Amino acid sequence: MSTFRLLNLMKLRKMQEDGARAELARARATETDRRRREQRVRGMLGDSAVDASSAEAVQSIAAARASSSSMLGELETLLAQDQQSVLEASATYAEAKTRTTQLEKLEEQHAARVHRDDLRREQNVLDEHAGRRDGADS
Repeated sequence: MSTFRLLNLMKLRKMQEDGARAELARARATETDRRRREQRVRGMLGDSAVDASSAEAVQSIAAARASSSSMLGELETLLAQDQQSVLEASATYAEAKTRTTQLEKLEEQHAARVHRDDLRREQNVLDEHAGRRDGADS
């Protein structure tokens, strides 16, 4: 049986696909983590059941809300970047998967061709052997 000549290239493509899959998983995990942090900050902003009985308390509450609002804006910017990273990683993975799949199809075609050739050779040997027996029987 002849070996598939593109075997090393296919191994490389599978490694590239694995790397792209890992990068996509990392990007998704980062985005998920950032979403959770954003939800926590939004929750903190929504919880304003603090007693504002003095001017200092009101100033403290205002400062905390301003800080949380600023943090939320930064998180939203970072989340948008994370979403872009996920899109890019997803596209890279899809491209790597396509390249790997193309080589896998070539390998399957090669294996089928080799199998057909092996069967053809085997049939030729059987035919030749049967022809010799027929000649010997006559």
